[in-house]
Amino acid sequence: MRIVIANPPGFGGPDYDHHLCSALAARGEDVELVTTRFRFGQMPEPEGYRRSLVFYPLSARLFGRSRLRVPLKVAEHPFGLAQLALRHPDVVHVQWLSIPEVDRVLLRSRAPLVYTAHDNAQRRTSSKKGVWDALYRRFQRVVAHSESGRDALAAQGVPLDKLRVITHPIIRSDPPRTDDGRTLLCFGLIRPYKGIDDAIEVTRLVEGGRLLVAGDPMEPIEGYQRRAGDLAEWRLGYLPQSEVDRAYGDATLAIFPYKPGLDQSGTLLRALGAGVPAVAYDVGGLGENVRRFGAGRVVPAGDVEAMATAVRELLDDPAAMAEARAGARRARDTLTWDASARLHIELYRELVGGAGRG
Repeated sequence: MRIVIANPPGFGGPDYDHHLCSALAARGEDVELVTTRFRFGQMPEPEGYRRSLVFYPLSARLFGRSRLRVPLKVAEHPFGLAQLALRHPDVVHVQWLSIPEVDRVLLRSRAPLVYTAHDNAQRRTSSKKGVWDALYRRFQRVVAHSESGRDALAAQGVPLDKLRVITHPIIRSDPPRTDDGRTLLCFGLIRPYKGIDDAIEVTRLVEGGRLLVAGDPMEPIEGYQRRAGDLAEWRLGYLPQSEVDRAYGDATLAIFPYKPGLDQSGTLLRALGAGVPAVAYDVGGLGENVRRFGAGRVVPAGDVEAMATAVRELLDDPAAMAEARAGARRARDTLTWDASARLHIELYRELVGGAGRG
């Protein structure tokens, strides 16, 4: 099968696309990744697939996060979509959409279209329901990463017969364990929905607790830093792999006091992949794999006291912590990229065989 994986904006970083394309190629499929240059670090070398950087050749090279990039990106976007439409694959699988208002009109493919709703809340454009209704009609299948995500998409009006659940796989790593037994990690891009304010309060309620915040700020953080004081260490910027490994090696627990509005967290799964248990608010599909594999604790959304209690239960009970770490290892041994590739291929064959078109 000829498969195009399309991530026009390169959202989520290059890792998800790279691992999925590599796993599909390892199963004998002909795979091309159509995306943009990654602006904040090196992209991994393709393994068995081709990568075409047809989107935003100028704006991705000339600007970092400057707002000056946006007008040029908007001007470049139709040209990238035209390049995508020139492909002749059996299936086009879109991972993220750059400009939904434009994509609803200009996203074209002779092949069946699949979309993965990594962020089913579409925070930036969530108020434009008509745009998303039109877009979802364009796709023959829509993939969610959790049962909760599927239900949320169905509630938004996506027909159930279009929806499929393919669990987000885990990127496996084995950093040396260097934690002090009391370190709580918040990792990833620092955005308002990540709940850093709650993470600070949780750490304050845990005797001897230390908070490690590692990632690139996408919002002002000076208020968080003042509030945390000596409780927190900040490792800021888009971190290279060596620093990612160091952060997970230093973490006793990863905490996810996220606000509602997302399906799944690649950061949570990366923590489990490093053997680090998680304590998460029960929002979206965030807690599904933590519960399924016994890889930590899930507490009611927004309940700082409940999260602090769960953290203390794990930190203060070596047996409970050992079981949670075993659960993290079970998760990473089960949620493999090969298993995900197999489910993706089954989905594509539904469409290539003629089932479910329209």
